[in-house]
Amino acid sequence: MELNAKERQALENIKSEEILGIDRYKKHAEEAHDPVLRDLFNNIITQEQHHVDSITQVLSGGDIPKVDCNDYDGRNYNPQVTYGPGVDSPEKTNDSYLATDCIAAEKLVSGEYNDDVFVFGNSDIRQLLADIQIEEQNHAEMLYKYKVANGMADPNESVQ
Repeated sequence: MELNAKERQALENIKSEEILGIDRYKKHAEEAHDPVLRDLFNNIITQEQHHVDSITQVLSGGDIPKVDCNDYDGRNYNPQVTYGPGVDSPEKTNDSYLATDCIAAEKLVSGEYNDDVFVFGNSDIRQLLADIQIEEQNHAEMLYKYKVANGMADPNESVQ
């Protein structure tokens, strides 16, 4: 499939955002004290790499990956509690910061997908981008659930 200049630029920009996200998650996985958070970061890295691979495949003129937009990772995520009630420590503060930083990044990238989806005339590419956007939202939801489970966020507040 031939992409026009605007479509190509949009995909290149999104791909760059995904690569930055992978770098962020790798760095944060190294800095995380909690092995549960580290595992979550590493799981998200795998998914973000899949996004990069899918976008690269479209950019190179390959087949557009088939998707179903029925990803329930966020809804189904139930993290193990590491930091019990009332625990305040530098490690917990650090891990909370790392999770919050990644939530902010996921919200930003999700917005990019929302804006860029309408650049494309091909409905299969729009479907791919919509699927990736759902996965980005799920990443933020999983990180938020981690924070709530570990007393780092109020469950009555929205995803921050």
